[in-house]
Amino acid sequence: MIVGTAGHIDHGKTTLIRALTGVDTDRLKEEKARGISIELGYAYAPVSNGEVLGFVDVPGHERLVHTMAAGACGIDFALLVIAADDGVMPQTREHAAILQLLGIERGAVVLTKVDRVDAARLKCAEAEVRALLASTVFREAPLFRVNAAAEADVGTGQLKAYLEASAAAFDRARPLARDSRLFRLAIDRVFTLSGHGTVVAGTVFSGTVTAGDRVAVFPSNIPVRVRSIHAQNRPVEAGHSGERCALTLVGVETSDVKRGDWLADERAFAATSRIDVRLELLTGTGPLKPGSPVHFHHGAAHLTARLSPLETAVCGASCHAQIVFETPICAVAGDRFVIRDAQALHTLGGGIILDPYAPARKRKSAQRRGYLDAVEQMISGQGVMPLLQQAPYGITCSELTRLCGNAAIRLPEGTVTIAGARERYVLLTSAWRGLRDRTVEALRQFHVQCPEEPGPDTGRLRRIAFPLLPDDTWRCLISELVGEGTVVRNGPWVHMPGHAVTLSPAEQSLAGKLQPLIAAGRFNPPWVRDLADTLKVPEDRVRQVLCKEVTQGVVYQVVHDLFYDSQCVNELATVVTRLAHEHGAVQAADYRDALGLGRKRAIQILEFFDRVGHTRRIRDSRVVRSDSSWRSA
Repeated sequence: MIVGTAGHIDHGKTTLIRALTGVDTDRLKEEKARGISIELGYAYAPVSNGEVLGFVDVPGHERLVHTMAAGACGIDFALLVIAADDGVMPQTREHAAILQLLGIERGAVVLTKVDRVDAARLKCAEAEVRALLASTVFREAPLFRVNAAAEADVGTGQLKAYLEASAAAFDRARPLARDSRLFRLAIDRVFTLSGHGTVVAGTVFSGTVTAGDRVAVFPSNIPVRVRSIHAQNRPVEAGHSGERCALTLVGVETSDVKRGDWLADERAFAATSRIDVRLELLTGTGPLKPGSPVHFHHGAAHLTARLSPLETAVCGASCHAQIVFETPICAVAGDRFVIRDAQALHTLGGGIILDPYAPARKRKSAQRRGYLDAVEQMISGQGVMPLLQQAPYGITCSELTRLCGNAAIRLPEGTVTIAGARERYVLLTSAWRGLRDRTVEALRQFHVQCPEEPGPDTGRLRRIAFPLLPDDTWRCLISELVGEGTVVRNGPWVHMPGHAVTLSPAEQSLAGKLQPLIAAGRFNPPWVRDLADTLKVPEDRVRQVLCKEVTQGVVYQVVHDLFYDSQCVNELATVVTRLAHEHGAVQAADYRDALGLGRKRAIQILEFFDRVGHTRRIRDSRVVRSDSSWRSA
């Protein structure tokens, strides 16, 4: 169990930790000279069952609340420390609010310096504390009267016994679910240890890490290897959720890591700059306008950002809000955060992160509100079904993993997983059927409206039916429909099985004259206007006949009014495949030289192969798709 202090400056937090553990957490020369805590302090104390209590001591100065928030982010149990002679002070109130905003529900109140006051003042201080905590989760917290500076035991032993009992109860009740999630450690200390290298320390938010594991430093996404681990101040082979761990890393310099970074499983995060949250504003907070500058505390990180409520924001209530950051952030749905004002003088509120990858557009739409409500249902333990019900096009497995912080998500009945070339998608079975039905209906309507056309190419059909559907999902959808015979693919075009375009006797006669001319042109066939001039027929008639021949697989339309013989297109595809095999990717210049054509025509042919699914463009080159029907041509 990790125990953290909270409270106003000079109320005896560090002295209390020293009395409980024998460790002075003020390690800096400046701290000892000034007699105040400036940085986070750490101490450990063994308990009777062989476990170790970890303590995080936080500074109480009003200008160091950001450091306090970093220290409090991963604690399990809070000690709200209040000097009996001073009573409740400004940072007492602020620290108590931060503890509640961070979701810490277990704790105790410690009245220190009880030797300095009489019974009447002690009773008055207790009343102040109870009034402060009456509306919080700490209203039933036990109160201990302590003189931590005394040589004799004045309340310290009783407090330590209570902490040991709480730790034992905490271990029995501790859910194993956090250990099964992806590993994440919030880094709050970074240093170099002579002979070992870079060491990072912090609290493990979830998961397990073992010596030898390969993980990454986020948000910079630097891959590293864990050389050794200390958990709760002892060398171990594995660190678990809820423990304070120090890990020696291989593969990163100390200068490349800082407080606020994360050490995590490589699947846990994708850096983002825009998140949607459930925001709870403290009583007394003024109105927040769209784009309000705030200081944002999450994990051990402190960032500047701009906050925009997505609903009416009322002090003392909660609302959805979007937060946009100046620098990248990494987060998981369900993480807690705290916000302070632009001057970092007052805590405004905090809450729960809902979507770490929020959109910039349509962020207030009814569909978006429904999605955020579904995330909240997931966080509350209702599983991923509400999410999938709000995702008609499905959710990628990698996004679902990051959103849930878990790679082993149990999918409910009534879902289907679609394996695309780059991603796997999870959809409701009913949603997948809806996509299929709507695609088939769109194709039928196309044939009604354009009976003389062979059918749309797959890109055009997608724009008609589902312009926002991910490319991988669309390709899987078409492949399934073609594979079962529901629709027919003819080169780049698709059509219903009963749809056919026939040529009249006159058109067949003209086609018989056009075909040899096109085939003779090989890689540089004549344009429609040239064919029309040669045969002394109208261009529209030539164009109409060739479009019908496309449906029969005799020719392909590479660009408008330029048709290639089907056998020639097979040869062009073979050249693309060969160049890709030899060089890993196809450059336009290499393809131009291989064909002996101009650069413009070579690019037109490559763009045709992009459209029909033989190649995929990556920057200025092409790669052959694994599912291309011309791959082995």
